Amino acid sequence: MNELEQWVARAENGVDEREHIIDQLMHDYGDAILHLAYTYVKNRATAEDLTQEIFIKCYEKLPQFNQKATIKTWIYRIASNHCKDYLRSWHYRKITINNKIWDYIPCQSPYVEEEILRKSEGHSLTYAVTNLPIKYREIVFLHYYEELPLAEISKITNVNLNTIKTRLKRAKELLKDKMIEEGLKNE
Repeated sequence: MNELEQWVARAENGVDEREHIIDQLMHDYGDAILHLAYTYVKNRATAEDLTQEIFIKCYEKLPQFNQKATIKTWIYRIASNHCKDYLRSWHYRKITINNKIWDYIPCQSPYVEEEILRKSEGHSLTYAVTNLPIKYREIVFLHYYEELPLAEISKITNVNLNTIKTRLKRAKELLKDKMIEEGLKNE
């Protein structure tokens, strides 16, 4: 148990204590949660909004933290579930349909940032990862970018450990195929 977890365990969860704990959580995990949210939604502004909502949810749920998992696992699980809920929401599906209309209008892409990333050779792996299906993308992000062990990813995603191993293997195969395909296009 790290210092923050000990503090959460001792805290009587008064407003001042919770605000201080959330400040520390945002300091320690803010960037990681933003990156995790980005892997789900592939839009920086939406990922920033989701990150704020995730920390608000953490503030509200802090008294329910029961220390069965580490604080890191707990916050990643909240973030993962919140992002999945967002992707299932009516609001997101409506935006996705509206954005597909842009595909039919030449040279007016609303995703200039994505276009630049797609064209940049140095970002081809990042682009390939962000285009994996969500069930593979979240495993790759948590394992390779956040360096979490597979057992902890299993707790965060609430998916069986063997399924996590299978998804990671499949994700690596998909990435390998995509990188070979990109290499052939560039030659």
